[in-house]
Formats: sequence, structure tokens, C-alpha cells
Amino acid sequence: MTDAGWPLIPREILPPPVPVAKRIIQRGAAGRRPGRQLTMFGAETIEPSPADLAGLLAGPGKLGRMGGTARVSVQVDAAWRVHVLVAELVARGLAAGWEPVEKPEEPSELDEAGHSESDEHDELAEEPEPVQQLFEVRTAYSRRLNALANGWPQAAAQLFLSGPRLRLWVAAAGGPHAGGYALGLDPRKDPLPVEAALVRAGLAGRVSDDGRIYLVTGRRRLTRLAELVGERPSAAPQEVWPGSAAA
Repeated sequence: MTDAGWPLIPREILPPPVPVAKRIIQRGAAGRRPGRQLTMFGAETIEPSPADLAGLLAGPGKLGRMGGTARVSVQVDAAWRVHVLVAELVARGLAAGWEPVEKPEEPSELDEAGHSESDEHDELAEEPEPVQQLFEVRTAYSRRLNALANGWPQAAAQLFLSGPRLRLWVAAAGGPHAGGYALGLDPRKDPLPVEAALVRAGLAGRVSDDGRIYLVTGRRRLTRLAELVGERPSAAPQEVWPGSAAA
């Protein structure tokens, strides 16, 4: 675990012993771009809440239930996402952990002689591309997530995507894409309720043909997204966060 891309944080982070203090937003606070106005329902004007994890469920997040508790988990494709998500979850008074995800090897097809097609081309084959390391970030089972769990997935039809909820979604599965900014989806979920929620948030776009991303396009909508999710976390690369030149 010495690889530079590995998250340098503990596997488990204990919840804070006291309720999380409310953030005090001051005019001219450090880190905010000069002259930038705060957006209503933006991440910087609303206190973080466990209900914000609806943003993860709108994307590729999964909900688990056990007894009278619930948890939310999501797979991510970069170490910086682990850093950002764990910090965001802890800020909501939730215990958070992570672990690397082992990708199962895909079996090769064999002919009648028991040889795979790849064996015939070993000498001509190019170097295989490095396998991208995935991580799973998850909360501990908690009663604090019961309200979210009890209303999901029915609540998706009336989902309100505030800035804090979109911030979690971007941290887990957001990134620049040709023509706009992409938010990752779970292709096994019905995208229509989430698409309607994004339209209500002023982020009209389209779902990709394979159902894996929602693409936000247009300068006004991209500016709106950047305003809602707030300032880039220090662990997030500038080129992937909404509002950067690349995004």
C-alpha cells in the first residue's frame, strides 16, 4: 500500500464524539474566489446532513439495510474520491470506511483443443493496459440513515438535488466529458426520476445510450452546476471539478 495513488487514510474512521458543529460561512472566507456570490441551495449555504447521501443514490450509490439501521456505499475510480467522500461523510456525523475492490478475471474462451484465442497471438500482442484500481467507500450501518432508507426508492420521484447532494455525486462519479460534464449513473436503475430531478435543479441534459452517465451541457448549466457544488476540495484535481477550465 505504498503506491502514490493509494488513499492514505485509515480503513475505518470513528464518528465524532459530539454532534458536528455547524459551519459558519463568512463573507470573504479564504478559498473563495473574489467577487463570487453564494448560490441559493448551494453546498456553501446549506448545512451538511445525512439526507445529502440521496445524491449518491441518485448516481451509482447503493443502499443497504440491516435490522433497524442502514448504510450507503459507492464504488469510485480514484483515490482522491476516497479522500473527499470520507471527509464529506464524517462531516455529516457518519462513520466511514473504504477498501480496494478486486476485479474478477474474465475467463477466456477455449477451442476444442483447450487453447484460448489469445494463445495464438501472444507473440504479436501488445503490452496489456494497467488495470484501473477501484475502491468502495461506505458508511457504517447507522440509524441516522433510516429516514433516507425508509423513503427510498419511492422518494426518488420527488428528489430535490440541492448543492450538498450534487457535491457528493460529483465527488463520487463526476468528471469532464466531451461536450459537457458527466455524472455517473447505475445503468440498472431507472434514470427517469433522476433525470427529472436534474431538470428541476436547472441542469437539463441527457442520459447516455448505455445508461452509465448523465451529460450536462451548455455554458449556463455548467456554470449552475459549479455554483451548486461549491469550491473544489483540496484533494480533488482541478481539471475534474466543475468550474475548472477543463470541466
